[in-house]
Amino acid sequence: MQALVGMILAALLQWPAAAQTILPDAVEGEAKMGSQTGLDAWVQDFRPRALAAGVPAATFDASLRGVEFNAKVVERDRNQNEFSKTIWDYLDTAVSEDRVALGMKAMAKHRALLDRIAAEYGVEAEILAAVWGLESAYGTYRGDLPVLGSLATLAYDGRRAAFFEAELIAALKIIDGGHVETFTGSWAGASGHTQFMPSSWEAFAVDFDGDGKRNLWGEDPGDALASTANYLRHWGWTKGQPWGLEVTLPEGFDYDQTTERVVKPVPDWQAMGIRTATGADLPDHGPGSILLPGGHRGAAFLIFPNFQVIERYNTADAYIIGIGHLADRLKGGPPIAASWPRDLRALTLDERRELQDRLGRAGFDPGGVDGRMGPKTIAAVKAFQTARGLIPDGYPSLEILSLLR
Repeated sequence: MQALVGMILAALLQWPAAAQTILPDAVEGEAKMGSQTGLDAWVQDFRPRALAAGVPAATFDASLRGVEFNAKVVERDRNQNEFSKTIWDYLDTAVSEDRVALGMKAMAKHRALLDRIAAEYGVEAEILAAVWGLESAYGTYRGDLPVLGSLATLAYDGRRAAFFEAELIAALKIIDGGHVETFTGSWAGASGHTQFMPSSWEAFAVDFDGDGKRNLWGEDPGDALASTANYLRHWGWTKGQPWGLEVTLPEGFDYDQTTERVVKPVPDWQAMGIRTATGADLPDHGPGSILLPGGHRGAAFLIFPNFQVIERYNTADAYIIGIGHLADRLKGGPPIAASWPRDLRALTLDERRELQDRLGRAGFDPGGVDGRMGPKTIAAVKAFQTARGLIPDGYPSLEILSLLR
């Protein structure tokens, strides 16, 4: 158990953990060096805004009296994008044999609860267990930082002031309602079994056990798992539809078709020669797209609309595939069959920004220079690869960066 928790902690430090911890890109002001004195002054300045938003004065004063500035939280916020991993390294931890085995035990222990939630919300038990497993190692590690301290520190720091002020107000309302006793979580303020941000608790948390509290933090995971099911249902989860499945591509396949922007009916993909990893015909779960998260040398996936629903929890493809594949493994499915290009390494944040800058200078619009490898950047990489006579898989590798230099 301790070894698994250690691996999970390492993963949490190198990848955004929860959907609700994916933060806006916009910078509202220059980050500043903080101090306890500065935070104390900020709390007093923030008080009228919180009270105007409905936080009782007594709750505000009791909850934020003595709140501590945490420089490490600021450091994590400023440097979070520098911690990047290849998808294969991420999946090695996210869907390790230890995590699968621990998930099997957790599901067996809570089978009746998971089945009740699945029946009420129409979200499969394995998907809920997978979110639980990636977010808190099935409840064994839910974060140990004071949520109010993290949120106050980040709101005061100013890079995302409006966002974190709103989260802090929502957190104070959680406390005012008596829903939590020990309010600890991750560095960005996500907390509980499935790592909800306070605003997500406000919008989607449910009182599944009927005790009058929407408690995502106690030993009983029922409210947290039901809240996650409610969250996924709200964003359009389709029961019975897979998130995706591993496929094989035929010789001569047009790799320019590999993007979420290209959506085709399954029969069309079938007619192009695409088959499942075992060589079988494709199951028809509606229109889908072909995704190559590790480039043309890695695994290929046919993804369906439930992929985009998980994306509401976390926008990183690796996380979405991690959730989906872990759920498949918890159902008894096999590991990913294809190999990965393990000789490649992930680009650093500076390298990703340089890649975007050089793509733009070469006439391939990446949609900005922010280090995020989104659809526009992938499309720009594809266009550059096509112009150079390379396989246009859109993978932002060191080789592509070297060719642009």
